[in-house]
Amino acid sequence: MRREKYQWSPAVKPFLLFWLIDWLIKSLNSLRLVTNFDSHFSIYNFFSDLEQDGFSKNPFFHGIIAEVPEQHKTKEGHTKIGYALYFYSYSSWSGRAIYMEDLYVMPEFRGKGVGKALMSKVAQLALAAGCHQLNFTVLDWNKPSMDFYLSQGCFDITATMGYHCLRCEGEALQHLAQP
Repeated sequence: MRREKYQWSPAVKPFLLFWLIDWLIKSLNSLRLVTNFDSHFSIYNFFSDLEQDGFSKNPFFHGIIAEVPEQHKTKEGHTKIGYALYFYSYSSWSGRAIYMEDLYVMPEFRGKGVGKALMSKVAQLALAAGCHQLNFTVLDWNKPSMDFYLSQGCFDITATMGYHCLRCEGEALQHLAQP
């Protein structure tokens, strides 16, 4: 396992420890996220897919974990309190990009700078890789997250540029793949 210690910046709360890692298997297992979104995870073999996709020669994703020292752990004993999952992509209009698939912080740690620090680290990684944009989606009912992202200088490309995020999966994907 490769770990790289996060370099502190004034915007990061001093009780946080960040580790940049190539996989999230054990960390996601210890996050309450699994119980919070159980219906989503039953769709496929989530942990098996994460292990395969994160440990491959060319990983499909990368991740950052937010971890607190033992003295700040949750009442259930969790020290891993949030994560960001991202991957590199490409825009035909602007070149290199990074896509943040997930940004999650346990509810009791929200509003303390954890999400901002995670997102800031993803932005730093994007710039270091020569990326020109950070892309992600937000569910329309998640107003607190939308407000947070907008407060960080992000903008809604559906509202401003008319883009819509579309998906093809399952039987529709199988059908589309037919010659």
